[in-house]
Amino acid sequence: MEKAEIKDRIREAMELRELTQSELSEKAKIDKGQLSSYLSGKYKPRQRNIEALAKTLNVDEAWLMGFDSPMEPQSANVSNENRFNSDDERTLILSYRKLNDKNKKKCYIYTNTLLTNQQMEDELIVKAAHKYANVDVTEEMKQHADDIMNNPSEWE
Repeated sequence: MEKAEIKDRIREAMELRELTQSELSEKAKIDKGQLSSYLSGKYKPRQRNIEALAKTLNVDEAWLMGFDSPMEPQSANVSNENRFNSDDERTLILSYRKLNDKNKKKCYIYTNTLLTNQQMEDELIVKAAHKYANVDVTEEMKQHADDIMNNPSEWE
């Protein structure tokens, strides 16, 4: 597997943390010219600056250096809800952050509508497959209902 470049990882983390180059330079206490040379790929940061960047960006040093490791620092006490489980999640969050307030609200409403519909569909499928409302539905019963619903010969 090809190792990612540190310049790309710095940019990705900056975007995710919504930091400008100036803000990162100031917070990490790294000269603006040095940071610019890292972002252009002209130079690679020394270990001291990698540590400062990782700490400021709240990312794992190994990830920042391009290794295939989790983005979030391993020692950080971060809840699972704040971690990204996939590139899709990271992409969704980055895209959401680029939206204006009006479209963020639309996205929120749409996402909640999708979730509500999904929950209702899950509930209806189980209930529709059983004519008795007072039955405790087991996993075996759910699987049996799914097997019937997914068998095309049952609908011919």
